[in-house]
Amino acid sequence: MRYLPHRLAALAAATALVLSAAACSSSPATTSSVTADGAAAFPAKVATATGVVRVPSKPMRIISLSPTATEMLYAIGAGSQVKAVDSDSDYPSYAPMTKLSGLDPNLEAIVAYKPDLVVISNFSSNEDTLAKQLASFSVPVLYQPAPTGLSGVYSEIDQLGEATGHLAQAEKEDSTIRSQIAGIVASVHKNASPVSYYYELDQTYYSVTSSTFVGSLLSLLGLKSIADTASGAASSGGYPQLSSEYIVKADPDYIILADTVCCQQNATTVAGRPGWAGLTAVKEGHVIPLNDDIASRWGPRVVNLLRTVASYLNKGSSG
Repeated sequence: MRYLPHRLAALAAATALVLSAAACSSSPATTSSVTADGAAAFPAKVATATGVVRVPSKPMRIISLSPTATEMLYAIGAGSQVKAVDSDSDYPSYAPMTKLSGLDPNLEAIVAYKPDLVVISNFSSNEDTLAKQLASFSVPVLYQPAPTGLSGVYSEIDQLGEATGHLAQAEKEDSTIRSQIAGIVASVHKNASPVSYYYELDQTYYSVTSSTFVGSLLSLLGLKSIADTASGAASSGGYPQLSSEYIVKADPDYIILADTVCCQQNATTVAGRPGWAGLTAVKEGHVIPLNDDIASRWGPRVVNLLRTVASYLNKGSSG
């Protein structure tokens, strides 16, 4: 699922709610029991951001309306239980993609698949309504909003592990991600002060602050967003719209592009923008292209995002 311009306002509002909730409580712990071999027991009671979800038996007809959840489900070995995914769930490529929408869920279309578990994220505009509607069909709904940090990622992976009967695999995936991230962070040369960056969501200069999920990841590498001090940074939930003038004046050390697929942006197009050819990031070859989907999801491929950025940082420090 890509960050498209018309989606940013809704995303910012949703993120603001997540940030507010995170400030009031820590990530919920799962509550169901497990078997001796570490598998989740059923019925499972899974604690989520919106309450406890009861999964009566091991689900064998899962619908994922969240590209991130789809990636997580396959990563923990629950792929064979997934019967349908939304039209944005393009990874892994063999996931059973359908015309189902995670942005505007259609109850009749979902029920037609006879699901025994539906997973949604905060990109859905009516997750509460959908959960109530599916409850009348005795279908549990696992709501997994965008987290504000890595602890939320691990929590959501574990939730899916318990809900699907793959808790041991989920915990193993957590451990793998932690280990990979630790290795990437250790590989990066640490500067005395944070290195500045401009993170581009689209060509209208929407960006992220260090308080967002992506911002928290990049801070692990010693990076700090130029959007942190922008007008409206807080009120936008950490997704302010900057201006070309603001970016040029800030002169970031790095430019990170999350609009390479949707909008075909790259180092050349950036350098061609009025006044941008003289930016430090452009002159020193510090323009980092990211895959849009990887940049907008918080599943196992956050490791890919960090690895890509780290590779450019290491090149920059050795150049």
